[in-house]
Amino acid sequence: MITLSSMPPLMFGGLVLFMLVGYPAAFSLAALGIAFGFVAIEHGFFTVAYLQAIPGRVFGNVLSNDLLLAVPFFTFMGSILERCGLAEDMLDSMGQLFGPIRGGLGYSVIIVGFILGAITGTVAAQVIAMALISMPVMIRYKYNIRYTTGVLAASGTITQLVPPSLVLIVLADQLGKSVGDMYLGAWGPSVIQIALFALYTFALSIFKPEWVPAVPKEARTLAGWVLWKKCLMGIVPSAVLIFVVLGTMMLGLTTPTEAGAMGAVGAIVLAVIHHPQFSRTGKKVFLLGIVATGVALVDGLFGLSPILFRLAMSVLYFAVVWLCLEAVRISDLRDLIKQGHQTTMRITAMVTFILIGSTCFSIVFLGVDGSRWLEHLLSSLPGGAWGFLAFINLFIFFLAFFLDFFEIAFIILPMIAPAAQKILTPIVGADAALIWFGVMLCVNMQTSFMHPPFGFALFYLRGVAPRSVSSADIYWGALPWVGLQLIMVALVIAFPVLVTGLLSAPSTIDPSKIRIDIQSPASDEPPPLVILPTTPK
Repeated sequence: MITLSSMPPLMFGGLVLFMLVGYPAAFSLAALGIAFGFVAIEHGFFTVAYLQAIPGRVFGNVLSNDLLLAVPFFTFMGSILERCGLAEDMLDSMGQLFGPIRGGLGYSVIIVGFILGAITGTVAAQVIAMALISMPVMIRYKYNIRYTTGVLAASGTITQLVPPSLVLIVLADQLGKSVGDMYLGAWGPSVIQIALFALYTFALSIFKPEWVPAVPKEARTLAGWVLWKKCLMGIVPSAVLIFVVLGTMMLGLTTPTEAGAMGAVGAIVLAVIHHPQFSRTGKKVFLLGIVATGVALVDGLFGLSPILFRLAMSVLYFAVVWLCLEAVRISDLRDLIKQGHQTTMRITAMVTFILIGSTCFSIVFLGVDGSRWLEHLLSSLPGGAWGFLAFINLFIFFLAFFLDFFEIAFIILPMIAPAAQKILTPIVGADAALIWFGVMLCVNMQTSFMHPPFGFALFYLRGVAPRSVSSADIYWGALPWVGLQLIMVALVIAFPVLVTGLLSAPSTIDPSKIRIDIQSPASDEPPPLVILPTTPK
């Protein structure tokens, strides 16, 4: 006889078993949810009518979720930028700029990984692109092979943490928090993570200088203004795109979906201006668009003339349309856009099916008091909130050996989020609790791409590395960087201000203590309404 109290652990155990077997997560979740739903109905835990919540939730919370519309836009943006040649130009120029110092090629890979992470958001393509470009150069100049493979894999995985990461969008959706707040919370850890990578490289340049030699002078072909111009040609357009996507969202001018749409169009524009077949007329139109943007900004700031602002914006829209038509004209970019659409469709379909399956599972899990069972289990851990954080981070760390990020976010996160909200609120407050928790898990799940032998970044690296690079070198090279990522997890746990420092302070007004005074009118005019917060006792 199956009791109500035994249903949640049986469902959870079945989920773990299916995941270990390797059956597709979306279908495993749906099958488990429906099967245990029939068992629950048979034993009278709930009625058949309860399962009507599944289609209602699928159509109401999944297929009609405006926030998840951002997923295909950001996926398409990353797919275009990873293949348009931007990474090659930036790695080449940064390598020349930092080449004269020990570890210069390592610094260039770290910095370019950070910038690309802020505009692409895809780990696989970033690791592959940087490995194909930088690994032969680093091997040629006698960089230690384990350092080379480690820095390339680690710099690719930082894209998960740097806004506008697709990971952060999904976490915000699953935790029911603002994407803008999640992005603000992630900036501190992402910058410190890059600093840790750079400090490790600096330490090696002091204690193991032969591991990270400087690039010989005869190999540095660019210098002076020519070098700086090439660096700026990669950094400035990327910075503009980052502002278009992130800045407008942070300023409250756009929603995440609108910012993603602008990022997708901006990615096409960047691909066009970096292509060697970019026409002379297109360059003139591009310059015209830049001038129109400047005029619109000045007019918008000083309020000079509404007609001038509309005219400048019309010219800007014309320039964007012209550049998109340039992408249609160039055959390479047509193929690139087609590949971007295919990649976007695959990832979007995968996310949708996992969400549908997790909805089936979670509704049945809640119906058999699974949330209460899980909350009691996590609340009774020794060590209170810190014991809870240690357990959850270890659990996610080992779970990431077998599960993809999307599977963890859509399956595990909704089950533990209510307990996290209750346990962490006394430490950072109710508003920041789940932001802190989400960014912490995001830092943790970086390691899912890095830890041997299951890290996907290591598989990507193995696929493009020369045969002279052994798998052992790739695995051993990853370990110091996994250690740095775990140090970052510990820092986020120990110092919540790294996440909460940029967040808006919670309101201190107690709505229950607001007094409304209506004054007597002195004339026929309607009385003014005055709302005064009472002084707390």
